[in-house]
Amino acid sequence: MVEQILLTSARVSTFEGARALTNASGFFFERDGRLYLVTSRHVLLDEASGHTPDRIEIELHTDAVNLTQSSGLSVLLYRDGRAIWHQAQDSGGEIDVAVVELERTALPPNTQLRAFTPEHLLDSLDDVHIGSALTILGFPLSFHDTVHHLPIARQATLASSLGLRFQGQGYFLTDARMHRGASGAPVLLYTPRPRSEPLPWKLVGVHSARMDMGTRDLVQDEALGLNMAWYADILLTLTEA
Repeated sequence: MVEQILLTSARVSTFEGARALTNASGFFFERDGRLYLVTSRHVLLDEASGHTPDRIEIELHTDAVNLTQSSGLSVLLYRDGRAIWHQAQDSGGEIDVAVVELERTALPPNTQLRAFTPEHLLDSLDDVHIGSALTILGFPLSFHDTVHHLPIARQATLASSLGLRFQGQGYFLTDARMHRGASGAPVLLYTPRPRSEPLPWKLVGVHSARMDMGTRDLVQDEALGLNMAWYADILLTLTEA
């Protein structure tokens, strides 16, 4: 049996028409019977770099036993000229998280996936402290188990105080070796539960990008190795009915 947490994530490929653009990470979130794909907002639109895809594709498992079986799902990002995905902002500005609602009738037959719910959001800071171990589940540089279509996990530690908005923004910092393609990956905290619990994890954040110093000497100084992760509770705003 594969760990069920691996079925929460999906590789996201972006396209402009038939032209392939980038690869990223995403995961599934369910609320009130609605199913969403969560990823970074800049995966769906990044004006600064001219990244303007009009559709995405995600890879879905179609056999609960034979994980080599999968099917692609193409999702248009605009309808009648308007974006179908949702983003948010707060007092600190735009938040680099977006959700796309997935029509269940459009999913391939026998789709096998697992979704986080509001119950997986962190509701207490009692067991989390600076330096706590975190897991980031995604597709860095699009690297993954291409036979079984599964993501890989990177170890991370909490690098800033959870519960505080770093620099007044809606994110916290992680210390982890990350790469392009991991944008949109879930940042997770393992919480031991009974064996009957299929997802003994808390959804803490959404990995966005590496953080660096603009004043860093590229010859003398190594990269910081720090990353931005937006607080996952923004999903409650993005998935409101």
